[in-house]
Amino acid sequence: MNSSVDNKIIERVEKLRRELNYHAQRYYVYDAPEISDYEYDMMYAELKKLEEENPSLYDPNSPTQRVGGKALDKFEKVTHTARMDSLADVFSFEETEDFCSKMSDALGAPSYSVEPKIDGLSVSLSYENGQFVRGATRGDGVVGEDVTQNLRTVQSIPLTLSEPLTLTVRGEVYMPRAVFEDINAKREAEGKALMANPRNAAAGSLRQLDSKITAERRLDIFVFNFQEGSLYADGHAPTSHTETLDRLSELGFKTLAMRTVASSYDEVAAHIRRIGDARDSLAYDIDGVVIKLDSLDERREIGEGTNTPKWAVAYKFPPEEKETKLLDVSIAVGRTGVLTPTAELSPVRLAGTTVSRATLHNIDFIRERGIMLGDTVVVRKAGDIIPEVVRANISARDGSEREFYMPTHCPSCHEPVFFDKDDGAALRCTNSACPAQLSRSIEHFASKGAMNIDGLGPQIVELLLSNKLISDVADLYSLEVSQIETLERMGTKSAQNLVSAIEASKSAGLARLIYALGIRNVGEVAAAALADRFGTLDELTVASVEQIAELEDFGQITAECVVNFFSHPQNVALCQRLKAAGLITVNTNEPKGEILAGLSFVLTGTLPTMSRDEASELIKKAGGKVVGSVSKKTDYVVAGEAAGSKLTKAQSLGVKIISEEELLELLKDQNS
Repeated sequence: MNSSVDNKIIERVEKLRRELNYHAQRYYVYDAPEISDYEYDMMYAELKKLEEENPSLYDPNSPTQRVGGKALDKFEKVTHTARMDSLADVFSFEETEDFCSKMSDALGAPSYSVEPKIDGLSVSLSYENGQFVRGATRGDGVVGEDVTQNLRTVQSIPLTLSEPLTLTVRGEVYMPRAVFEDINAKREAEGKALMANPRNAAAGSLRQLDSKITAERRLDIFVFNFQEGSLYADGHAPTSHTETLDRLSELGFKTLAMRTVASSYDEVAAHIRRIGDARDSLAYDIDGVVIKLDSLDERREIGEGTNTPKWAVAYKFPPEEKETKLLDVSIAVGRTGVLTPTAELSPVRLAGTTVSRATLHNIDFIRERGIMLGDTVVVRKAGDIIPEVVRANISARDGSEREFYMPTHCPSCHEPVFFDKDDGAALRCTNSACPAQLSRSIEHFASKGAMNIDGLGPQIVELLLSNKLISDVADLYSLEVSQIETLERMGTKSAQNLVSAIEASKSAGLARLIYALGIRNVGEVAAAALADRFGTLDELTVASVEQIAELEDFGQITAECVVNFFSHPQNVALCQRLKAAGLITVNTNEPKGEILAGLSFVLTGTLPTMSRDEASELIKKAGGKVVGSVSKKTDYVVAGEAAGSKLTKAQSLGVKIISEEELLELLKDQNS
């Protein structure tokens, strides 16, 4: 503390910091507050005022400094002093019993710590002399990202320990279910895309360059492992994992609930079932149960594997399935006119969110599974993200169920629909003036992979259409702030932001523009190939089927879809209007390198130092191809933190899995 400041002020500041830290811990860690929110706020306001009046008393670990500072340009790399390994997964009780048998054969009668596996993002927290100095993401286990500024916003992370110890711990940052639901409700009201699940939301929130945004996401953490350093001032070395967790709790860390010590496989299995039964009632998502040797000496005796410890496994819950009632089937009309049946369900909690709608794909899907209106159906989330109906529970029928039939006319424009023999079991509306197709096509045009117009979500599109401010995507570029600011739920600032985002999209580039046009069967990869081959939008509009079909991975059907799109005068006129509005219609991409030519990549999880979009661009510039799903033809899967079903599929298919660091090694020659 600065000697020029009155001692009474120094003492008062120190006391306020101690008391605020204590009460924050009681509230956020132990859920046992001792004072009212008003009393806490008054102390906080007093401390903030004293610190502002006496800047020499600045302390980065003061309770007032959890959020602050300017946004970062990028995250710096952090090399972990203690490797942050992942765990080997087991998917059945048989595999779990096999693990316990191996441990018993080697050790006699070991004890196991059995704990919930939090579905979040793994981080390390480092302290020096009791002060929080650094927090980092797991990354690839060796190198992560420095996210100290963002972790300071997590209220349950102590900035100052109760004792001046130097140590590093590991924890799992997560987004509580209630927070996730609240944020998504607000995003829906604002017309923004919804977050997929709490795990992805936590990962994205922790990687915000502006800590103020992270603070708004109200993340939480459980500390589950002591990494290195000293837990005791007298040098005492703990002998068990359980002892370390108890000690971490004493020091102010929020540790796992529902953990137990088991002495046999039967006890392990019983606790796995207890945790599974409690899964729905928890305030946070879990995706499994971790089983570890409790004795630290026994862990050292068993040793480490190449990438995972031999003394622990993670039992993964099977994909969660729930039964609910199929109340009705609604029909959505897509941007290409396809009619898609959607199940309207009695709301059910599933894999982190409340589900009330699920895809039924097409009429063949419904018929093959014998699904009827009024059925009790089983639902799950494909890849923990997209809700789908798996089957009907025929034994639960009471005779009131009835067969479902697809409509003969479009529910949006009421024109007749046609069976598309070239597109599986699809029914399609071919009316180019169909309102539903127009709305979906504008939403697609504005989407992230296309023109990336931030803030132009479904509700705003409907608002602009219903007020007759736009009739196609070209009209977006003539919108003015004065036209938008008076609309419902808008205002001057929102209108300015939207107009600015539309203006910025003009420089998105030819590949994105081609994808944004919504040509059937043309995704992001195909759009980039067309941009590279033809160079300008004008050249593409007059390309022949034969020219397009020559491109790698293009077939006759896709080539015909492109030519058919530009055979309609209204589509060519639309392209000319977009060009006149100032959009880039010439390919300005640098020539591709050859280092990754012919190789296909799938990106999954949160990478340590770059976004997946950034990694995708690097791969494409080096001649590689980025695809959305894993198959036997995939050459590499680049996996980061919180990688999900794509990683699992890659492992099952034997596809090579690499880290961001290994990807950068592949790219080295390209950049030299």
